[in-house]
Amino acid sequence: MKNKQCMNCRSTRLKRFIDLGDQPNGNYFPSADELDSEPNYPCAMAVCEDCWQVQIEEFPSVESMFTNHPYVTGINIPVVEHFEQMAARTVKKFAIPKNSLAIDIGANDGTLMQCFQKNGLRVMGVDPGKKTGRLAAEKGLHVFEAFWNDETAKLLQQLNVRPKLISATAVFYHIEDIHSFVKGISRMLEKDTIFLVQCVYMKDVLEHVQFDHFYHEHTMMHSLRPLKRLFSEHGMRMIDVDFYPIHGGSFVLYVGREDSVYPSSDKIAAAIEAEEAAGMYQYDTYEAFARRVEHNKNELLKLLKRLKAEGKSVYALGAPLKGSTLLNYCGIGPDLVACATEVNRFKIGKYTPGTHIPIIYEEAVEEEPDYYLVLSWNFIEFFEKKYASFLNAGGKMIVPHPEVRVIERSPMQA
Repeated sequence: MKNKQCMNCRSTRLKRFIDLGDQPNGNYFPSADELDSEPNYPCAMAVCEDCWQVQIEEFPSVESMFTNHPYVTGINIPVVEHFEQMAARTVKKFAIPKNSLAIDIGANDGTLMQCFQKNGLRVMGVDPGKKTGRLAAEKGLHVFEAFWNDETAKLLQQLNVRPKLISATAVFYHIEDIHSFVKGISRMLEKDTIFLVQCVYMKDVLEHVQFDHFYHEHTMMHSLRPLKRLFSEHGMRMIDVDFYPIHGGSFVLYVGREDSVYPSSDKIAAAIEAEEAAGMYQYDTYEAFARRVEHNKNELLKLLKRLKAEGKSVYALGAPLKGSTLLNYCGIGPDLVACATEVNRFKIGKYTPGTHIPIIYEEAVEEEPDYYLVLSWNFIEFFEKKYASFLNAGGKMIVPHPEVRVIERSPMQA
C-alpha cells in the first residue's frame, strides 16, 4: 500500500529521508525449502513537513505481518522486568481501584496482562496473533483474537465492557489506520479512564542512529508533538509522560479524554520543547541521520570483512526483527556471520529473512565464536551480564550503533 498522504494529519507534504532498499517481512523466518520464495517489499521512510510524523512509505497488509507473529514477550527478560515496573507505577500513579478492568491491546502471550493482575486488576487482551494467543490461553488469560480499531471498540461497547485502563505497548506503530485505532480508544474512555501507550521514541532513534527500528511492521514512528495533534483531533488530551531506556529509548504516554479528571503534567510541554531543540521539526536533521546510517553501514562491513580475512568467527546474538533490517540493508549473510543464536522456539531451525543465516538454539552452541554481532543491541547490558564468562574468556561483542564498537574485557576486568 503506497501512502500518498501523512497517516496523522493527512498532508501530502511527505518527504523521504532514507531508503533501506527492498526488504523481506522481517518477522517471517523461512525454512530450508522456502529460501527461494520470499517476497520483498520496498522499505523507505518519510517525514511529514507539516506535522513531523515519521512513517513508512509503503507496507504490506497487516494481516500478512501479524496473524502468525513469532515474537513472544515472556521469554524477553528485560521486557518482563520493565512491564512489572511500568504496571505497578501506572496503577499507583492514577490510583486505579482494585478489580478495575484493564484491556491490553497487542496482548501477545499475556505477559503485561499478568503484571496488571499482580496489581489487583481484572484483564482482557485484544490481539490477532494465533500463536501467541494460544500461549496466553495456556496461562488462563482471555485474548480476543482481533485487530484493534473502531469496529472492535464498538463491539466491546455493546458488550458493556468498561475499562479503567487501556494499554498499547510496542503496537501503536504497527497500525494501518491510526485514526480508526484512536477513535476506538476514544469511544471506550470515561472521565477517569487512562490510555497507556508505549513507543520507541523517534528522538532516540535519530540521536543514536537506530535505523534498524525501521521495518514494515513499524508503519509509523512517534514523537510527542505529532501525537498531541492526533489525540486532540479525537477529543483526547496528553496527561503525563515517562521515559524508559527499554528498546533503546521509549516513552510511556498517558492519555485521557479532554475532560479527564487528571491534570496534564508540565513534562509534556517540556518534552515537546526538547524535541524542537533537537531539530526534530527540521528536515535537515533527518538528512544528517541518513548520512550517519550510511557511515555506520560502511564501518560495520569493513570490520566484518577484516575479521573474515583474519580467520575470526562471528555469530549473531539474537535474530530480532530489527536485525533483519540491519542484515539486509548491509548485505550481511552467512559468508560474514556463520549463524544466529536464539531462545525463541518459533525461530530456531529456520533462517534469517532475506539473508538466510541459519538460526540455532542458544544452548546448542558447542564452541563459542570469537565475536558476537549483537543484533538485539537494545539489551546489551543484559547480554554483557549473561555472557560475562564469554567476555572474561576473551570473547568480544560487536555493537552496531550509535557508532560501531567492540566490547571486550581486559585481563584485569576479567
